[in-house]
Amino acid sequence: QVQLVESGGGLVQPGGSLRLSCAASGTIFFSIAAMRWYRQAPGKQRELVAGITSSSSTNYADSVKGRFAISRDNAKNTVYLQMNSLKPEDTAVYYCYTFHRGNTYWGQGTQVTVSS
Repeated sequence: QVQLVESGGGLVQPGGSLRLSCAASGTIFFSIAAMRWYRQAPGKQRELVAGITSSSSTNYADSVKGRFAISRDNAKNTVYLQMNSLKPEDTAVYYCYTFHRGNTYWGQGTQVTVSS
């Protein structure tokens, strides 16, 4: 089993920044695991925000390119999402995800609210 625990969400004003963390534990070879961040806003489908491979190649949704950055620290089994220039439309629950050794794992989510 693999556990993913997100943290770092909260309330921030438009234009502000937050850094989300996702700590992985359990039977995971973290260094070879591709990791992703998804988000789900009320009444909307869950969408991919950013992904990072085991070799640290990254990809982003068009809506966050240039504002968000995904990174990983294999020594800490942790993946991060640095979010800058936040907009009200970034408000959502953010989830960490991995597909590892044939199984899908999700974290419990962390709420990000962008509002003045």
